Amino acid sequence: MNVSGNCSITSIELYHHVCLFELALYNVIFFFGALFNALTLWVFFCKIKKWTETRVYVINLVSADCFVICTLPFMAYLLWNKSAWDELCQFTETTYFINMLVSTSVITFISTDRYVAIKHPLKARAFRSPSKAALLCGLLWVSVIIGAIAQIWQSQSTLCFQKDITVPAALSLLSMFFVFILPLAILTFCSTEAIRSLKRCLNTNSPEEKSIQKTVRIIYANLIAFLVCFLPAFFGLLARFVTDSIGATCFMLHVMKNISSVTRCVATSNCCLDSVCYYFVTKEFHEALLPPKTSSEKTDQIHTLQTHTC
Repeated sequence: MNVSGNCSITSIELYHHVCLFELALYNVIFFFGALFNALTLWVFFCKIKKWTETRVYVINLVSADCFVICTLPFMAYLLWNKSAWDELCQFTETTYFINMLVSTSVITFISTDRYVAIKHPLKARAFRSPSKAALLCGLLWVSVIIGAIAQIWQSQSTLCFQKDITVPAALSLLSMFFVFILPLAILTFCSTEAIRSLKRCLNTNSPEEKSIQKTVRIIYANLIAFLVCFLPAFFGLLARFVTDSIGATCFMLHVMKNISSVTRCVATSNCCLDSVCYYFVTKEFHEALLPPKTSSEKTDQIHTLQTHTC
């Protein structure tokens, strides 16, 4: 990587106001994320007995979010003190990235599962089951952990949460494809197709029009939340990759590092948004927390929540 003057990757630091922003945002995410995810874990482990595909996916999602939440105090400490690549940094950074990747992947699984349930309800019986969902999530955890451990052994970073400049450009592009582009493409396709299918029902004067409209709004909200959280992080990484590839001045490297740091904070906020999503879209969550409804209200609610998941 070409840089000008005496600039080196280890001499580039975050602006002070960016450090303060990171510290404040991580504290906010930690507080609300811990609160919301603790409530979700309590409901799913103490109040819900039946195993469904939704429960399997959401438990894996909230588990990944909880691990990310637990790393935030250490991340704030390490970043604020510009810590070296020591054992604490390796453990914190690896735990953070493993669970962020698992979180985005599980969201993709849920979107695909919802698409199959809405677009192909008959075939869904053969493809969807709690055991298959558990197997898929188990394979995901194993593959991501193995990949992260392999990356740690090969890393030559000197500072915590610093980009490893020894990683080949092709490998960086491949990582961006699997971590951001592919999940985003799957989520966008499945969400838009599910919405299109549901909207066709609105044109048939269906008596369940309100339930369908609510489902459509929630799918839109899920997609927008994912885009708001992860799209800036993807563009930040892409811009930094381009900057590194073409050769950059010290000033540009400085700017790109600050942008990447801010977009990583924004992506982390997805841990809180996931928890809000559990409340709106999971039938079991409603049944565990809300007072009993009349039979007509239950019918409307169950139809709505069974046609989609977070």
